[in-house]
Amino acid sequence: MAAPSFHPRVVGREGQMIVAIDDFARDPDALREAAAAADFGPAGEHYPGIRAPLPWDYLAAAMPVLRRALAGIFGRYGEPETIAASFSIVTTPPERLSIAQRTPHCDAYAADRFALIHYLTPDDQGGTGFYRHRATGYETVGEARVPAYSAALRAEEAPPTRYVGKDDERFERIAIAEHRYNRAYLYPSFLLHSGAIGEGASLSADPRLGRLTVTGFFRVG
Repeated sequence: MAAPSFHPRVVGREGQMIVAIDDFARDPDALREAAAAADFGPAGEHYPGIRAPLPWDYLAAAMPVLRRALAGIFGRYGEPETIAASFSIVTTPPERLSIAQRTPHCDAYAADRFALIHYLTPDDQGGTGFYRHRATGYETVGEARVPAYSAALRAEEAPPTRYVGKDDERFERIAIAEHRYNRAYLYPSFLLHSGAIGEGASLSADPRLGRLTVTGFFRVG
């Protein structure tokens, strides 16, 4: 297996950095096998699908790669603290999405929080889109922007009953984190983003067939 390679790029008018990490895991096929044997359950209110615990050694293997990216690209030299990490599969049909699930979101508002998505499907079932809110111009929502952003969202009409896609009347897509097997993306959690779930996505709950990823959230000093 090739060593992980790092591909940073700047997105949007606000000049935020995201980084693609190819060949992220040493044995992605073994991770797929572990997911196939895992016990998935409802993900909760915000994620449109199901989640399962990761193998015990996933984070230990991932941390050296994450430290390199956080220090070398984002200038964050502290030890990452894991907030949450799990296998995830998108399963919710478009007609059953909540308003929150049909709207780009931030995972956290603090500047010390980072998100990871690791693609584990060999076939392309959609990447991750990053967005600009048209009314406010925001591409990130830090703590100081929350009141204005929340008020602007409340003033808008409910979004269409579908996954976000490229654009709509409220949001413009500014970048796409393209799918590739065993590629991960690391980015600041306050970036507005959403899964780029196309019409052809299977939405299967079977880890062998569905949009299997690892999602992780970290705090870094």
